[in-house]
Amino acid sequence: MKKVTKFDLVDAVYEDTSYDKKVVQTVIDSFLEQVKNSLKNSSTIELRGFGTFELRLRKGKETARNPKTGDKVSVAPHYVAAFRSGQELKKSLWELPVDNNQ
Repeated sequence: MKKVTKFDLVDAVYEDTSYDKKVVQTVIDSFLEQVKNSLKNSSTIELRGFGTFELRLRKGKETARNPKTGDKVSVAPHYVAAFRSGQELKKSLWELPVDNNQ
């Protein structure tokens, strides 16, 4: 599996559209900032055919372990960002060939 970075996305959009690279970078940064701000304001972001970004509440734990140090810590309830894929994305991924050597 290859990791795709924001830089890779900017390059791909630049190649597809031939807009100035700085404009593409600004648009992608602005889009991601709007997603972050919407989630901070408890909004759900629905991108039809692609998926939905939403907040999910994680329960707190009285006792948990810090995996790095092994110390016991308590974890307060907190929100996390979650993504649910849309139908079109699900269908396109369903048709990917499976590599059994992974």
